[in-house]
Amino acid sequence: MEYNHEHKSERISWIRAVVLGANDGIVSTASLIIAVAASQAAGDNLFTVGMAGLVAGAMSMAAGEYVSVSSQTDIEKAELALEKDHIQNNWALEVEELANIYHERGVELPLAKQVAVQLMEKDAIGSHARDELGITDLSQGNPLQAAIYSALSFSAGSSLPLLMILLVSQTALIPAVICISLLSLVVLGCISAHAGGASKTKGAIRVLLWGSLAMAVSMGVGSLFDVSI
Repeated sequence: MEYNHEHKSERISWIRAVVLGANDGIVSTASLIIAVAASQAAGDNLFTVGMAGLVAGAMSMAAGEYVSVSSQTDIEKAELALEKDHIQNNWALEVEELANIYHERGVELPLAKQVAVQLMEKDAIGSHARDELGITDLSQGNPLQAAIYSALSFSAGSSLPLLMILLVSQTALIPAVICISLLSLVVLGCISAHAGGASKTKGAIRVLLWGSLAMAVSMGVGSLFDVSI
């Protein structure tokens, strides 16, 4: 029997960006279309409204991801610079600190000190970054990559409810948007769970529940207004 030791953790950063972008694209654009359609707005304007939501949302997602990941990266760099200074000026104390971390994890203290010394002699910054600060290659994101993934996935998600405006009549638009959006959310939840090695059922139910709630609230708000735009 072949032993499969493959892990999915290296996919975490891009899975999060893609799922967040696609989920927001589906839910926000569908909710916007449903709210405007429920307000009895003129049908000719619905596509323009939806397209504006797609463009604005994609740019917002890209900017938000870039700023967020960049801020995280800046903080990590500052922490590593501070840790480097501590190591240069307090080597013995930093060895002791690292040894105590291993000891608290169950390693006997003499062995923990021996491991701490050997690891710091090989890679002092890397050892403290990983075991003291929790900074690893997997935790460090790429701001530009995250921004691109988010913008593209948001646009892809938004295009599904937006397409319904072109394919169905205005009287059937709300049910069509709801159906395609809920189906898309289920598929998205299953795909993202599969990519991450998690439960497909839990992934599908999670995005379906919150997506349904967002569209229901949007439809209720839109129904309160009987306007044409």
